[in-house]
Amino acid sequence: MNNKKLQKLDSKKKIGKTELIALMAMMFATIAFSIDAMLPSLPVIAAELSPGKIPQAALILTFFIIGMGIGTFFVGPLSDAYGRKPVVYFGLTIYSVGAVLCWTAPTLELMLTARALQGLGAAGPRVVSTAIIRDLYSGRTMASILSFTMMVFLLVPGVAPIIGILIADAFGWRMIFGAFLLFSIILFIWFASRMHETLDNSDRRSLKWYLIADATHQILYHPTVRLSILVQTLMMIALFSVLIMVQPIFEQTFNKAKSFPYWFGSIAVTSGLSSLLNAFIVEQFGMGRIVLWALIAQIIMSSVFIIFLFSGTAGLFSFFIIWQFGVMFQCGLSIANLNAIAMEPMGHIAGMAASVIGSISSILGACVASIINMVFDPSTLVLTSTVLITCFISSFLMNIISHTK
Repeated sequence: MNNKKLQKLDSKKKIGKTELIALMAMMFATIAFSIDAMLPSLPVIAAELSPGKIPQAALILTFFIIGMGIGTFFVGPLSDAYGRKPVVYFGLTIYSVGAVLCWTAPTLELMLTARALQGLGAAGPRVVSTAIIRDLYSGRTMASILSFTMMVFLLVPGVAPIIGILIADAFGWRMIFGAFLLFSIILFIWFASRMHETLDNSDRRSLKWYLIADATHQILYHPTVRLSILVQTLMMIALFSVLIMVQPIFEQTFNKAKSFPYWFGSIAVTSGLSSLLNAFIVEQFGMGRIVLWALIAQIIMSSVFIIFLFSGTAGLFSFFIIWQFGVMFQCGLSIANLNAIAMEPMGHIAGMAASVIGSISSILGACVASIINMVFDPSTLVLTSTVLITCFISSFLMNIISHTK
């Protein structure tokens, strides 16, 4: 970005850097809040909407992620063509409609449809927030703001389950969707009143759908990018499997349903340290090497855990907590670096590539994790084996990537 453009953007700013970070972090948090606040209430929702078919309640998470993945595919090009603010307004409106429909849904089928709609809308603020930061800042300042935004965002999975269980205990599980609606209204008002349009008319690009097709073609035919997306998808399978299965395991295996939000919150917050660690070591060791080391560490830890499961060793719950922290920490190291590896050769189509890569890995990861959950009853063995298999295959693919460069 040249100095003239920076001066033009600076003269238009209505919002300070601190407030911008807070606002963008809230936009980032839309997805995390919409997923993690639901986790403690899934058994109750299942009992009411799908009695006798409890595993199907996990589709409430899956359909949100699928909707988000589909939305991610289109939000970037739309915001480049029509501006940032209209896309955020449209996304929050769709999200709010989805929340209302979920609030009143009498059947699981209607709930799943509404959740997909809600996910579709959530893609708007999530994707556009990064574009807004890129519009206003560049270089080290942009990186600094993104880092602070991500740090705030990482706190959300820690508090969302606690907020969700408090709301459900006081008002019933349907009121969680009322909280989603209130969240979107507050975000809409804050964004509308304080944020200006950051993309000038002269910088907008007409909507050309063939560019998406061309970007997809380039991505899928580039060996490093293709393999990186595959590894990222495997990591998403592991991550979504944890999100889907962890609550039933706490309840059915360890009889700790009441304490689940607090355990999960602690794990989510502390595992956010992975982003700080990665920031310090990535320049020294490189993205691929860090991913491979994290995968090998997880393979060892998951293998030991499976031995514990078959040996009946005491202290299984404590090891499960440590293992779960390791999975979240490893995903935190791997997914960010895998995304960077995939984006590195795609600098000439960065915006399109980000949308395509995010959509493919999210949708495939959510679908496969849901299939595993429905085919097998959630258990520590199934979950650990899923993570072990995905990490083992990923380590093999990472070795191939290292030889394709």
